[in-house]
Amino acid sequence: MFVIAASGLLLAWKKDFDFIPPTQTDVSTASTLPIEQIAEIAQTYILENTDLDPEINRIDIRFNKGAAKVRFENHYSEVQVGIYSGKILSVKTRTSDIIEQIHDGSIIDFFFKTSSDQVKKTYVTLTCLGLMILSVTGFYLWLNPKRIKRKKRQSTH
Repeated sequence: MFVIAASGLLLAWKKDFDFIPPTQTDVSTASTLPIEQIAEIAQTYILENTDLDPEINRIDIRFNKGAAKVRFENHYSEVQVGIYSGKILSVKTRTSDIIEQIHDGSIIDFFFKTSSDQVKKTYVTLTCLGLMILSVTGFYLWLNPKRIKRKKRQSTH
């Protein structure tokens, strides 16, 4: 319960603590590059500058900033590519993704490469059941003394 609460608190404040790399701006005025070319630029950067897997998980396009945030499947890196210039605008670690995986338990699935989020589902189910039990028993512990006091008052009259 403590891990969920602490990681949830960090997720709520993730933008204030810069756990998400800020979106950079591409100032070029050229036409928009095809998504395949943006993906290739990010993958080439990863292959040439790191020993990390270049498999892409998703690409978030921010047209108002002229940037594509390329996120990878097997690590927490984010490469921002200018959608007009094709330049690498930023390369950072997405700390918020790590915190999110700790929060929902999927970090264990990530490290052990389990299929269909087995650990995450078990972790969330047990945690939710525990929270429901704590809620019910907490309510009972709050209500029961009131009932006892009421019964004592009624029996003395």
